[in-house]
Amino acid sequence: MAIWQGKSLRNPTGGRGKSNRNKRKMEFGRDPAETKIGERKFKKIRAKGGNEKIRLTNDNKINVVDPQKNEVKVAEILNVVENTANFQFVRRNIINKGAVVETNLGKVKVTSRPGQHGILNGVMVE
Repeated sequence: MAIWQGKSLRNPTGGRGKSNRNKRKMEFGRDPAETKIGERKFKKIRAKGGNEKIRLTNDNKINVVDPQKNEVKVAEILNVVENTANFQFVRRNIINKGAVVETNLGKVKVTSRPGQHGILNGVMVE
């Protein structure tokens, strides 16, 4: 069954509501990217208006900004330390925005959206 992001068919009281129209293609969703640690892989996805989104499925490098030194370095990701979106993502090493990853430079918080932008950017935490 398709993922649908339209209005619920239930009223706020819990009763069944009547829909005045059918589902639209623009309301369909997709499965989450669930970016993991590994050799870089990505998918190109058609978005509205013929635009393209790059969905990152695997990556083992991250662009790290050090705010104290004002410089950017590329670091190797070792594992996921913390994830506020879902505590199960830490066990499964899934990276999304807000995740804290362990790198060879130290702990880094991910600031980009790898499932939408296709790149991993982060800021040093310690």
